[in-house]
Amino acid sequence: MKVETNKILSALCYFSIFFAGFIFPIIVYFVTDNPHVKRDAKSALISHIIPIIAIPLLFAGLFLDIGIFATGSGIPVFFLLMIGLFIIVNIVIVIWNVYKGIKVLL
Repeated sequence: MKVETNKILSALCYFSIFFAGFIFPIIVYFVTDNPHVKRDAKSALISHIIPIIAIPLLFAGLFLDIGIFATGSGIPVFFLLMIGLFIIVNIVIVIWNVYKGIKVLL
């Protein structure tokens, strides 16, 4: 029964991207003694933090197109590219977390 509990904890670390963000993997990392669960919690935590690191890309795009926003002329290309990149990064991270969570359960 303990093996199943460890698998469920590991999977929940990955699935927590939908309900608890990076808080659940941190709690699991410090509470559990199992090295496999710790590894999965650390991996899930890193994958939950990656979209936060991508936020400066949005500000960079906004900064590069500040003249276009100020004058109202043209299309803010860099800002739109950064929004698209941010969305792609988030989608990839969610898919990766779901994949890893299912893989741990199998």
